[in-house]
Amino acid sequence: MAGHSKWKTIKRKKAVTDSRRASSWTKLIREITVAAKAGGGDPGANARLRKAIDDAKAANMPGENIERAIKKGTGELEGVSYDEVTYEGYGAGGTAILIEGSTDNPNRTVADIRHAFSRNHGNLGTSNSVSWMFEKKGQILIPVAGLTEDKVMEDALDAGASDFEVDGEYFVVSTEPTAFHAVIDALAERKYVPESSELAMVPKNLVKLDATEAQKVLKLIDVLEELDDVSKVFTNLDLDALELEEAGA
Repeated sequence: MAGHSKWKTIKRKKAVTDSRRASSWTKLIREITVAAKAGGGDPGANARLRKAIDDAKAANMPGENIERAIKKGTGELEGVSYDEVTYEGYGAGGTAILIEGSTDNPNRTVADIRHAFSRNHGNLGTSNSVSWMFEKKGQILIPVAGLTEDKVMEDALDAGASDFEVDGEYFVVSTEPTAFHAVIDALAERKYVPESSELAMVPKNLVKLDATEAQKVLKLIDVLEELDDVSKVFTNLDLDALELEEAGA
């Protein structure tokens, strides 16, 4: 969500890209380790691990890094032990913020997250303060280009999807959490190549803010996403409404 247009030189762009790639690899390695710890080191029998490995390969992570992360998760190699964590809070305008991550030091992580909220017009909340505003769903984004809506919808529903919609340049295929990996596999068999897929916390209702307040929320999300202990950040901010407002300005 950061404003790439503000980067002034190629050197600056490369430095930021390299930094974010390293950060991304850190998060991907953690997810592989946590997935292997939770469900075993066989990706054929551990759908979460298989997804984590696919994401790592898509980020051009070397195979030896992936193997080490798996073995650390299964205990075959010594390594840091990570626990999954969830934090909740409020951004500008009362928007709900839900954070998922993994950490080897919860005290450090909660301090970093509290600091991010306090410096960016937000407040860290208590457990269940905003999680009730979201529901977990699988979300698969397939580029529209070259595909027919009716055909993709038919294939998605046949694959076990619970919902289907067109959002700009993407078909959005939604699933129940338990069906997520099966739907991905079924779509792959039909030769679909998703641009992204994840188990997401989807807001039940969206909050509309003016551009000034919305930018405060986006800044908070940027800061949170930069933290190594944070893997995903979800909000109920209505970004579509913001884009329409900016387009009409």
